[in-house]
Amino acid sequence: MIVASRTPADNAVIEDLFSVPASRVAAIRALEPLLIPGTTVALSTHLNADGDGCGSEAALARLLMQRGMRVRIVNPTPWPALFSFLLGDDVEDATARGAAALEGIDLLLVLDINDVRRLGVLADAVRALDVPIGVIDHHMPGDEPVGHVTYADTAACATGELVFDLARTLGLTITPAIAEALYCAILTDTGGFRFSNTSPRCHAVAAALLAAGVAPELMYRRIYAQVKPSRLLLLREALGTLQIDADIGLSWLSLPFEVVQRTGATTDDVDGLVEHPRSVAGTRLALMFRDLGHGKVKVSFRSTGNVDAQELARQFGGGGHVKASGALLVGTLEECERLVIDAARAYLAATPAE
Repeated sequence: MIVASRTPADNAVIEDLFSVPASRVAAIRALEPLLIPGTTVALSTHLNADGDGCGSEAALARLLMQRGMRVRIVNPTPWPALFSFLLGDDVEDATARGAAALEGIDLLLVLDINDVRRLGVLADAVRALDVPIGVIDHHMPGDEPVGHVTYADTAACATGELVFDLARTLGLTITPAIAEALYCAILTDTGGFRFSNTSPRCHAVAAALLAAGVAPELMYRRIYAQVKPSRLLLLREALGTLQIDADIGLSWLSLPFEVVQRTGATTDDVDGLVEHPRSVAGTRLALMFRDLGHGKVKVSFRSTGNVDAQELARQFGGGGHVKASGALLVGTLEECERLVIDAARAYLAATPAE
């Protein structure tokens, strides 16, 4: 029988995975003076919040309450039903009050974005605020950065990883509820630990969260095994629009406005559908077009290999990650499809496959 044993070098590598990078420690220390006990802070994230935005907010809200701060969540769009279990009874969601919920705050912390335009209906109110604004994010800065103090690192697998490091650096307790929220953030933003942002440290943080009380099977059921009939009906309609350009490695889906309305689908139902064209063999770039009505179309970009989805999305005023980005275009569904598909074909032609 062969028994594996860890060497001192192995132990050093493992310990290094758990240590908070020095650059993050410095950014957290710069943010720390704003986290004053007894003050009121609002947390916000991007339009149509995802698991990382919601998980990071729910976790940070509880961490800041440990510091004696009064916390409210104020998002530009309603909290997704899929992630309602993260709020519990102790986190105040003041989103329904709109920009009025930002009145009387002493601090605003924006998570998972660094472009004020992605705050949607809250953007103008945030621009007008005369209180400090902090940012915790793992994206590249946008064209109109939000805050005065920024704690960001694009090497983080999710904003939730940065919140985890904030807790460790400030000596705060990661309770089971906080661990669940952070695990949700990391699980969803890595595609269930499948995407290229899944790093060794990502797994180390996830392990720490499991040790703090996360039940992985329960989290899977809550996030991935709660499919509503409306999502399956929408998926059926969406797959009927699937088109594949095998010669260039491009696949795409389209969701007309009336289809989304007819199936009773919500934003939660739409989330993740773009993974189906990305899964087509030979696809280097996948697109999903969703007609939002009122002459606006949301485009989701997903890539594989050496294709940079963010670079293409930026051509249309969008952004995000190298492998997952988005953009909002003005025009009809057909106009936007034609414009983006032409650009995608040109981009792929100029990007040799690995």
